[in-house]
Amino acid sequence: MENVVRLAALKILNIKNVRRGQIVMPNASRKRLSYKNPEVLGVYGQNGSGKTAVIDTLYYLQKIMIGNILEDEIADYIDANNNRAEIVADFNIFSESFIYETTYKIVLQKNEKNVVIMEETLSCAVNEGDSRSNKTIFMNYLRSNKETVFAPKKRLDEVIESNAENKMDLIVARKLAEKSNCSYIFGESSREIFCRDYENNFKHCSRVIKALFEFALKDLFVICNTHSGMISANFLLPMAFKFEQNEIGMKGDFAVPLTESVVLDEDKKKLLDAIVEQINMVLFTIIPGMKIDVYNHGVQLLDSGENGYKVELISVRDGMPPIPIRMESEGIIKIISILNALIQAFGSPSICLAIDELDAGIFEYMLGELLDIFNKSAKGQLIFTSHNLRALEMLDKDSIMFSTANPDKRYIRMKNVKASNNLRDTYLRGITLGGQDEVIYEETDSLRIARAFRKAGRAIRHE
Repeated sequence: MENVVRLAALKILNIKNVRRGQIVMPNASRKRLSYKNPEVLGVYGQNGSGKTAVIDTLYYLQKIMIGNILEDEIADYIDANNNRAEIVADFNIFSESFIYETTYKIVLQKNEKNVVIMEETLSCAVNEGDSRSNKTIFMNYLRSNKETVFAPKKRLDEVIESNAENKMDLIVARKLAEKSNCSYIFGESSREIFCRDYENNFKHCSRVIKALFEFALKDLFVICNTHSGMISANFLLPMAFKFEQNEIGMKGDFAVPLTESVVLDEDKKKLLDAIVEQINMVLFTIIPGMKIDVYNHGVQLLDSGENGYKVELISVRDGMPPIPIRMESEGIIKIISILNALIQAFGSPSICLAIDELDAGIFEYMLGELLDIFNKSAKGQLIFTSHNLRALEMLDKDSIMFSTANPDKRYIRMKNVKASNNLRDTYLRGITLGGQDEVIYEETDSLRIARAFRKAGRAIRHE
């Protein structure tokens, strides 16, 4: 079997307005070590309470785990009162013979000019049959420790034992990672060494690094607010996609302009056709009678001198003339933009799809139906933030976490919720009456709000 990687938990320290917070996926919350069921986790809470921080953290975690250079803008995400932040992610990796319970920890430090990775730690417990090892440190990289390539020495010796030249290669790889400001464990130069075939005990570490890298590269979809922002601005339609054919895989965002046609080469035109074909398999069931099509305006020469195709996306409905996709509502365009990724997560146990503001522009009842279908029939993981409370009526308490008013304990699950309780009613009661371990809504005063509006209105009139 191919490896199946599942996110189990994500701990955030000093990122945005989250001093400390942890989300825990349903299987981990139930102490279930399995990948044979779907997992849905919605994060709910008032504005400014740390929901988007979860998705943004996953976005940067993905970039780090595929070995990308750390973007300077991450400095803006570290708490202004601190110069250090931590991301701790728990993963379960299922292979044919082993289950690896893995923790990957990153410590980031903000300097005057940029942010650097100060420490990386990979810890793991190995399950084989009925036995489970204690969770131990597989690898620890400490930027400030220049004397050691990485710890523990036992693991370093296992790499060198395989090939004596590896030590010098790892020293060079470390210098390259620090110079280019990327992960040492997942950076391209060191990963090439770590992911070789090992016969000694380093084989477990090698398999874990390779599995996590491939998960971040191929199976983790993170759809941030900027994705929806391009749609709201009626500027671009970014379609998250994954496409595999003849052992060649591609994943990313295929962005199509909404305001004008675009010229594509033959390969990109074929890819767009394939994405649209997959989306149409499901779209007509969500929006009855509708499909999208690639309208070809004809052949146009590219700068390279090769033939290109001038195309635009159009909406086709039964009994109506086609119209440009930009003329459809924001909600429909939002559904189209995430539909291929949803299809992937529905059909594969290793796909993890994280979406910020899933409800933006989507009809409340349809949102509930989509979540209910995914929760009952899908294979992968779905993490989302939302303000629409319909999901609280469709999902059980393990599938919902709430952000709180306490920056030191940002995310909680509702306590004292029975199977027969309506989670939406329980949440609204918790807002008005309290009764939970943390305050889940920072109280607002409607009289003060009204008075402030009147005062502002008078000030405008007297200008």
